[in-house]
Amino acid sequence: MEFLTKETFLSKVFNYEQNEEWKFQGELPCIIDFYADWCAPCKMIAPIMEELSSEFDGRVNIFKIDTEDQQELAAVFGIRSIPSVLFCPKEGQPRMAVGAMPKEGYIKAIEDIFNVK
Repeated sequence: MEFLTKETFLSKVFNYEQNEEWKFQGELPCIIDFYADWCAPCKMIAPIMEELSSEFDGRVNIFKIDTEDQQELAAVFGIRSIPSVLFCPKEGQPRMAVGAMPKEGYIKAIEDIFNVK
């Protein structure tokens, strides 16, 4: 699992400074967890994200973005409530899930959106 800054986001996920239309830059589909240290539901899903990062290693990348530290990235995606989890498939548009889900919910989303088992 990797914590993204604007610079790493532009190279690994989406370069919104050069592209108006969504264009995924990554080699693997990814999940981006928008969180803040003060957010209780974010703390609840943090260990789930760690587990998913291990279980889907080599098939799905898991990134975290601290919305307090990376306010520009949060603004680009219009993040209003956290946790917000963005699912970025290799092809097609990303999908946002707002609020904490149980681990099974994230696994189902990975299977449905990324077609990864």
